[in-house]
Amino acid sequence: MHIKFDTFEEHVLLGSAVKWIILSAVIGLIVGTVTALFVNIINISSAGFSKSPYYYLFMPFGFFLSSLLIKQFAPEAKGHGTEKAIKAINEKAGKMDIKAIPVKLISTFFTIVVGGSVGLEGPATQIGGGIASYFAGFFKMSKTDCKRLVVCGVSAGFVGVFGSPVGAAVFASEVLYVGRFSYLALLPSLVASFVSYNTGIYFGTKPLLYSVSYIPSNNVEAFLNIALFGIIVGILGKLFVIMVDNTEKIFNKIKIFAPLKGIIGGIMIAALISVFPFKNTLGIGEKTIDIAVAGGAVLMLTFVFKAVLTSITLGCGGSGGILTPMLFIGACIGNSWAQIIHGNISFYSSIGMVSFLAACANTPLAGIVIAMELFGAKVGIYASIACAISYLLIGNRSIYPTQILLASKSPSVICETNCEVQNIHSLKSINKYKKKLNDVEEIIW
Repeated sequence: MHIKFDTFEEHVLLGSAVKWIILSAVIGLIVGTVTALFVNIINISSAGFSKSPYYYLFMPFGFFLSSLLIKQFAPEAKGHGTEKAIKAINEKAGKMDIKAIPVKLISTFFTIVVGGSVGLEGPATQIGGGIASYFAGFFKMSKTDCKRLVVCGVSAGFVGVFGSPVGAAVFASEVLYVGRFSYLALLPSLVASFVSYNTGIYFGTKPLLYSVSYIPSNNVEAFLNIALFGIIVGILGKLFVIMVDNTEKIFNKIKIFAPLKGIIGGIMIAALISVFPFKNTLGIGEKTIDIAVAGGAVLMLTFVFKAVLTSITLGCGGSGGILTPMLFIGACIGNSWAQIIHGNISFYSSIGMVSFLAACANTPLAGIVIAMELFGAKVGIYASIACAISYLLIGNRSIYPTQILLASKSPSVICETNCEVQNIHSLKSINKYKKKLNDVEEIIW
């Protein structure tokens, strides 16, 4: 009886594994190809355009065109693309409009080449999700399988820009919910990520490669410094999420033709850059990230300026991703912290980079895995402390407001669960409601 049961189970699981390996490999190949071409076009165009010392003065015009394209042809392409993919999976059973993909590509191009403070990973994940959703609809997949395939697309798009195969798969499986990891999507995401990653390398994209050789000699002192740093990152992460959210609300209150808001935002950023010495915060900013992680000092308030520019760019109607700006901000926070405590700049810049991502996106596991992939296991061990603390300290805020909170982050806090984080409006201390402790513990465990 047991032999028959086990044999049947193995046949079913093997068939499912083969099916999803093939499907996710196809998605990884297609998404990896499209993403690689997109990244190469943006990089070549940005390099050429930024040779002019005043290229950012074209920002009002670029933002206007970006917002106009989105308004006229695909409103769902507005903002940072990863959030759109999360929303589609959680609210629409993975259904995404493939017509938004060309609009997202072109609008992001106009935003980045003039210096808009956004990244490429958001459009890439929306591209990946849109392509996967189209295939799921073509083959008339069930809602569960459609969502699963879209997660594969998100992973394939993410790694096409970021270059951390396992981290991309973990991110895609973790980012949908706060309090639950999507194991169902893990294998397909890993396969799609691996294929997309190698496809990108074939087409000439350069994966992120860093060498951080410093390891603290005093483990106790390092632990205390990292723990305190994690608290700071968590608090700053919450402030950043609030800034992005409130900036968008302020622009939404301006009752004019939407693309004109792009002109206003572009003028604001151009004026700030003309007055303050933070031109390195324009555009994607990968050179500044490289400098910080390599151990070069950056100006202390660089992360503040980057946060302001990113908030304005996305709030006024610019198109692009927000994850790369978060990596930039996190690296610069770590850089500034190292300068303050006279610590190793490369070490803290690396940890700040992944812990700020872990906090703002509510993806501590992805942050830890990415740290180990990019910087090595020894740095990853310390980064894991900062990722866990910052994730806890940001509370129920998220840069992705349609993430679903399935369990409170602490048994000491009672809040709404099984709802999007943007719909959480009340919190209660368990100290005042001890009679509910058993129910809360049951939910968490």
